Amino acid sequence: MHHRKILSAITVSAALLGLAACDQARSVDSNTAPTRAYDRATGVNTSGAYPAQSDGTRANPAGTEGTRALDRAAGTNTSGAYPSQSDGTRTNPPGTAATRAYDRATDSNTSGAYPQNSVR
Repeated sequence: MHHRKILSAITVSAALLGLAACDQARSVDSNTAPTRAYDRATGVNTSGAYPAQSDGTRANPAGTEGTRALDRAAGTNTSGAYPSQSDGTRTNPPGTAATRAYDRATDSNTSGAYPQNSVR
């Protein structure tokens, strides 16, 4: 019985070491010439060779260009680059425009923007 516990502990340890080795090998393999060329062309840091191009830096704010474009067009903060457009701020109350319109029409508080409507 005691041997089973020891063997299972050894098995789990070996599996974790194997996963760590795979992760290390993957990170070394990602720093290849084609990956670095991709990073230079697209302005990302997949290879790890261009930390200034990482998300969240001044040169490359959070999110992707696609999610930032969505945020600018829709007034959302999907990318994380526009915190002033997050739900619950003065410029963007909770819910969506559709749920707020529904709340106004039905005197409800589905969006969370009209707490006075939920008191009955």
